[in-house]
Amino acid sequence: MCRSIKTLRPPALAEEATDAEIRAAALQYVRKISGFRAPAAHNREVFDRAVDAVAAATAELLDGLEVRGAGVRRAG
Repeated sequence: MCRSIKTLRPPALAEEATDAEIRAAALQYVRKISGFRAPAAHNREVFDRAVDAVAAATAELLDGLEVRGAGVRRAG
């Protein structure tokens, strides 16, 4: 899918994912599925809302994952 999106959970990351890393992954995902690197002005609002929604869903997923043996959970 998006090769530039990296895994954001242990053991792929030694530490918990930062908000900046989560947002960057969300931005890459929305860029990929929309086909726009930077949307036109008339699409900016919906593009930004999609990035926010994907970032929130990603943070929720990471907060809820239990990675056995890793002992790391994301602090929201």
